[in-house]
Amino acid sequence: METSPVYFNSWSEKFRRPFGAVRTGQNIYFSIEVNFSQVLQVRLVMQKDGHPFEEIEMVAGGEDAHIYKCKFATEEPAGLYFYHFKIEFQDDRGSNRMVYYGRAEDDFGGSGVLCNDPSQIRQYQITVYAQRDPAPEWYCHGVIYHIFVDRFNNGNRYHTIDHPKKNSFIYATEEDEPYYIRDHEGNIVRWDFFGGNLKGVIDKLHYLRGLGVTVLYLSPIFEASSNHKYNTADFRHIDPMFGDSKTFQKLVAHAKNAGMHIILDGVFNHVGADSIYFNRFKRYGEDGAFNDRQSPFYDWFSFHHYPDSYDCWWNISDLPAVDKSNEGYRDFIYRSDESIVDMWTETGIGGWRLDVADELPDDFIAGIRAAMERHASLNDGKVLIGEVWEDASNKMAYGKRRHYLEGSMLHGVMNYPFRKMILDLLLERINARQAARLSLTLKSNYPPDALLANMNNIGTHDTERILSCLSGDKMKLRLAVWLLMTLPGVPCVYYGDEAGLTGGKDPDNRRFFPWGHENKEIESFFREAIRARRTDPNLQSGDYLPFSAGRLFGFIRTCGKGDITATIFNTTLENQRFELDQLMDETNGKWLFSVLQKVFGNGVNVSPLDFVITKESVSG
Repeated sequence: METSPVYFNSWSEKFRRPFGAVRTGQNIYFSIEVNFSQVLQVRLVMQKDGHPFEEIEMVAGGEDAHIYKCKFATEEPAGLYFYHFKIEFQDDRGSNRMVYYGRAEDDFGGSGVLCNDPSQIRQYQITVYAQRDPAPEWYCHGVIYHIFVDRFNNGNRYHTIDHPKKNSFIYATEEDEPYYIRDHEGNIVRWDFFGGNLKGVIDKLHYLRGLGVTVLYLSPIFEASSNHKYNTADFRHIDPMFGDSKTFQKLVAHAKNAGMHIILDGVFNHVGADSIYFNRFKRYGEDGAFNDRQSPFYDWFSFHHYPDSYDCWWNISDLPAVDKSNEGYRDFIYRSDESIVDMWTETGIGGWRLDVADELPDDFIAGIRAAMERHASLNDGKVLIGEVWEDASNKMAYGKRRHYLEGSMLHGVMNYPFRKMILDLLLERINARQAARLSLTLKSNYPPDALLANMNNIGTHDTERILSCLSGDKMKLRLAVWLLMTLPGVPCVYYGDEAGLTGGKDPDNRRFFPWGHENKEIESFFREAIRARRTDPNLQSGDYLPFSAGRLFGFIRTCGKGDITATIFNTTLENQRFELDQLMDETNGKWLFSVLQKVFGNGVNVSPLDFVITKESVSG
């Protein structure tokens, strides 16, 4: 294979230090190796997001005349920088030529490629953040359990249903499969309910504690006509099918006694058409924006043709979108002393997960964070997580760059890229090296505190069930669970996954929890992996260094105190042997090799669809 005359690796401290995201005002030191015989000029081409390119001269010096170096100082405000290299040299014919060096074709970081056409350059990214912004320890060291309340457990005697909705149906048994009744336009006209409620969650706290759960993330609990409650009818009231404020306060208190915190789902981008604010169907009298231009809620919404044409989320008329720039709405959600965020944070919850964070302006998110912080104490901080499906460090939404993770906004996001990586690895859509490069790219793009605060998942109410994604293969599921519990971030278990629930796309992925019919073998996978996560500080908050060796994917986690946790996964159907001479360290360092040599010696066998994990002291 032909060797490139130019080499740079954004993950190697020999070529770029410090690693990854940096704080404003911090210097970054660049080096690049250029092996043309007659080099005329080497330049670092840097562009702050939204600004013109800036070229910085790189100078050869030191022991190696082929290494060109420069220093770059980041500036306020926080944001993204993009860069590549520009090299001018004289070829063997005496002609001056220009080449460029940028990211590789897979668009990950690390080592890159030469390019002759400047329009084809893939630029490297640097995330610059304003300040450290760690999430609370109770969150970062915990294990989350995501409860879709209507489908988890009914705590009423004989499983009676509290306050059933009009124009809805309730299943004959809890084993029935979810089903929507739609009209000719595809709109849901009869919601289905199983009857799960907050009392049911209270009754199962002992089970959740035994599983190892420390954080409960509840799907929306406020009054709404649907089973999922993402079409909020009244932010100030618990849905009567779930209970009331007294029941919720009891849940918060009992969870606290069990060592658990509660995260609520904040749906602040839109409300329900059938809500006290919009009131299209006059369930709340004659008021509401749809019925009265003098309504105090009228200015919350953007009408194109009053009253039946208006902005709504994804053109779903049942979900009229709220104008987040409206001052009155901002007061209502987070700015006044009696705001929704204040009201519910005062109950003692641990924080919020923001639905469709892409739809919320940055300053709106920052306002919610500030409102939460008013209720944070030294020993009981609050956490704010956003629903973002992509790499949140460089997310563009509606033509605007988002700055979620640069300080004082989101602590982290739902880590769907890791879910995709886990599935793609297990289904052989990517190989071990691609998994290492993908995860190292995320590590380098995210501020370190955000990487550890991401809400990792292998399934949610918006995805197919993990067991169904893996075609019922329990051994692959076991690997998925262990990856979930050992990768950086906070693992989140979707209710019922540990019981072996299956299900396709919505609504099939929202079946009722199979109490009394749990798959105990699968449950044991979760219990064992959760126990490992809960008892190992390296897995909770350690640094992350991935690697590959042939078809094996692995990583080291360490808190830097002389011990490491090393994990190697074999996602293939054949026995694989880890050998040091196959090690692919994307950072081109020496530390990883020496550590793995101490831990695994000459090598270790890893059975098909299996893994090895070991915690070792490597000091000295």
